[in-house]
Amino acid sequence: MTVQIPTQTLGNRAYQAIEKHVKRTLKYEEDVLKDRDPESLHQMRVGMRRLRTDSTGFAAAIDLPKPARDRQIGKIARTLGKLRDIDVMQEALLDRYRPNLPKKERRKIEPALATLADKRETALQEVRELLNSKDYKKFKKSVKQWLDRPTYKAYAKMPVVEVLPDILLPSISDLLLESGWWVGAPANWENGNRPHLTGGDIETIIATEGDSLHELRKQAKRVRYLMTLFVDLYGPTYQAYLADMKQLQEVLGNIQDSCIMGEFLSEVFHCDLAQETPAFAELLEQTRYEAWQQWQTLQVRYLSAAIRRDFHLEILRGFESVTEIMETDTPTVSV
Repeated sequence: MTVQIPTQTLGNRAYQAIEKHVKRTLKYEEDVLKDRDPESLHQMRVGMRRLRTDSTGFAAAIDLPKPARDRQIGKIARTLGKLRDIDVMQEALLDRYRPNLPKKERRKIEPALATLADKRETALQEVRELLNSKDYKKFKKSVKQWLDRPTYKAYAKMPVVEVLPDILLPSISDLLLESGWWVGAPANWENGNRPHLTGGDIETIIATEGDSLHELRKQAKRVRYLMTLFVDLYGPTYQAYLADMKQLQEVLGNIQDSCIMGEFLSEVFHCDLAQETPAFAELLEQTRYEAWQQWQTLQVRYLSAAIRRDFHLEILRGFESVTEIMETDTPTVSV
């Protein structure tokens, strides 16, 4: 059937987000194919990630064609991400770590840079094959057709402000129930008491429980992208929680990236990193130590029952400027 969707319904909001992120993604396609600028790759990857958030966050309202759904978007994002991760590692080696190494160790990491260059060529070829593939072309065609003639589900007619809690709270609850929040917390934990850990303690914890921190980081990223979709409907408190999600993602990312760097170099050297490049190993440990101090601040905050309760309540009560939302064109859609 055909219905007239009023302004600022969930369907209207979904359309705006998908249109924006499709344009952002396709804008950088040619630059990525020609490998002109690492920033273009980064922007295209971010666009795909946000488009994936659209497909899941608005799932109750939109009926996307199969080639443009979450699974296919995720496949594209992962292929772009593999190349982007290599670029990030190269940049860190060249700009962050190498200038702070003694000359002897600078020479020793040259094989690592050469290995990364080889890996990058392989990853770039995979990206080019993907962007020239039938599956990717089907994705582009399908999502463009949907934008020309969007189809929706029943919840598309609902005012967006009435369904915000139903969209946001499940992901926030999943985040707050991640076991990673308890990594490094003592058995006799008391809210507000920050555990005092040595560098050695931190290294041991990360080595044994790093996977839980990684899962927490991934969920923080999901929540961050989802919250970003509705940031204009809320006030400063919501924005503060959103800033926490960004910081959490970045801090845990710094821990993970330094671990991956150490593992990669150990593979290149065929021995423990501390034996071959002790100064470099110390730099990586210092990176993790500094990130851990930031992590502990967030950990203490979000293990507080009051903060967790307030986070939920902010989603329920916090949108302050709903009546000031600008009117937009009203699409006619099929349900």
